[in-house]
Amino acid sequence: MPLRQADGMLKQRVLTAIVLLGVLGLVVAATSPWPFLLFLALACACAGFEWLRLTLGMRSVWAPIAGLALFAACAWQAKQWIGGDFKALVILQDVVCLAVVLWLTLLLPALWRAQVTRPAYRLANSVAAVVTLLATWGALAYWYLQRGALFVVSLLIVVWVADIAAYFAGRAFGRRKLAPSISPGKTLEGALAGIVGVVVWLMVSAQWPHTFAASLQAQTSWFVLLLVGVLLAIFSIAGDLYESLLKRRAGVKDSSQLLPGHGGVYDRIDAVVAVVPLGFLLIEWRAW
Repeated sequence: MPLRQADGMLKQRVLTAIVLLGVLGLVVAATSPWPFLLFLALACACAGFEWLRLTLGMRSVWAPIAGLALFAACAWQAKQWIGGDFKALVILQDVVCLAVVLWLTLLLPALWRAQVTRPAYRLANSVAAVVTLLATWGALAYWYLQRGALFVVSLLIVVWVADIAAYFAGRAFGRRKLAPSISPGKTLEGALAGIVGVVVWLMVSAQWPHTFAASLQAQTSWFVLLLVGVLLAIFSIAGDLYESLLKRRAGVKDSSQLLPGHGGVYDRIDAVVAVVPLGFLLIEWRAW
């Protein structure tokens, strides 16, 4: 790629990231919960549209229909929760459990097999898309309403730390490929740096009240928190790799072009949809 073109893409990527962070900051700081919940619902709908295009076909009419349905379902649930009606919480618990089961029995094994030439158009992958996106939206929305913005952001930082640490360590020290047939740019050294970064973040953020790490450490111990950090980092990396696998199978570079310089919304939250359901299960299981 020419240097000028690479510089242009980097500037576009940075500008888009700044805009997204600005929007996130505004909706999180809003006095009403509606902006943040609708922002999450829009992200869920866009990611659902992109994910289902990879699993149902890039021209599938069902992908945009499902995206609209996801937005409507999330907006309706937001209305119920903001109004204080949490009767559907038991459904969220079931959806979260199902999402984690799907990761353990379907999505993670797919990474192990790494069959990149296998067709992406599978009903099971489409079902997994809807389930995991609903679980992710529900967990983040519920936490935002019940535990606050700091709790939500502190968990999202787990994904950002894993990604950033893996990227820079991989570029500086990467030698051994992590999953060459799925994502040739990812290295074992980068993955290990991502795991270390997440563990350090959880240990540090556990010192601050009302964060994800502080809530988990209060329920368990520092050793368990360390193990959870390793597990969440692995799921974060797996979420990224799983989307790469789907794109390889579908023969596309990005899930869409909705975010200039970044590809699609699913490209930005592929690790979030793996980490959040597991994090919700680990934090909330005592309350069930």
